[in-house]
Amino acid sequence: MDMTSKTVMITGASRGIGAEAARVFANAGANVVLLARSQDDIAALAGEIGERAIAIPCNVARYSEMAAAVAITVKEFGGLDVLINNAGVVDPISNLEGADPDAWGQLIDINVKGVFNGIHAALPALKEGGGSVLTISSGAAHNAIEGWSAYCTSKAAVNMLNRSLHLEESANGIRAIGLSPGTVATEMQRKIKASGINAVSQLDWDVHIPADWPAKCLLWMCSAEADQYCGEEISLRDDDIRRAVGLI
Repeated sequence: MDMTSKTVMITGASRGIGAEAARVFANAGANVVLLARSQDDIAALAGEIGERAIAIPCNVARYSEMAAAVAITVKEFGGLDVLINNAGVVDPISNLEGADPDAWGQLIDINVKGVFNGIHAALPALKEGGGSVLTISSGAAHNAIEGWSAYCTSKAAVNMLNRSLHLEESANGIRAIGLSPGTVATEMQRKIKASGINAVSQLDWDVHIPADWPAKCLLWMCSAEADQYCGEEISLRDDDIRRAVGLI
């Protein structure tokens, strides 16, 4: 997939899937815009990638910061072609009765409002030439998991945001696709492991896929081959998807 002259904005780009996606898209020729709260981490990654990468400190839960990031991107690169809604957290991991209401609400701010903020801010630029909105979902969007009430709720909401975007904007050239990557060997999985709550925390580390797998899938999702999945969510657990991406 050749992304030369295309511009890709990635939220949560400081580590994990976001950082690997930045490398994969840059290797495909794209300009990459790295968004995260961790200023030092995204600055280091932008330095690693080179002149086609810029780092913009951004809290996706704050619309003004997201809108400013889009404006900087358009000024720097002349437009925006792909938005990857990757930023997300899994904390608080706890049962409902013991959950901290403020922490529960903060997760919703990041995982749900953050996705809405990105879509709303980026849509005018994306619609200039028809663009893709790729959103990281989860199997938790469809199955309740003990201790993950906030996370499951947020991912179910993100699935509906993706479907709503497709319904409203597909006629305007917007490709909206969700990706459920399965369990990935990232810092989030370390937090899940440490919690000791539910079956996911009991998984052996070697069953988690490397972060570059979903990153490569995101690149493939920008191709015409993935058009059949617009408005839907694909799963990287699916062997057919892995085969299409070239992972097996």
